[in-house]
Amino acid sequence: MASSARRLYRPRHGRWIAGVCAGLAQRFNMPAWLVRLLFLLSCLLPGPQFIVYIAMWVIVPEE
Repeated sequence: MASSARRLYRPRHGRWIAGVCAGLAQRFNMPAWLVRLLFLLSCLLPGPQFIVYIAMWVIVPEE
């Protein structure tokens, strides 16, 4: 049985800052602009969004 699970990584091309949003967009088959917009909108809400972004920048491997 073949596994079709995609790995999460930060791509070298198509990223703006660290590639976290671009990597999430590729992983979940979404447009990168939508993931970036959702992240920016989530920053209007209270929570640890920036800390999670920085943690993913460190933890998620580069392509």
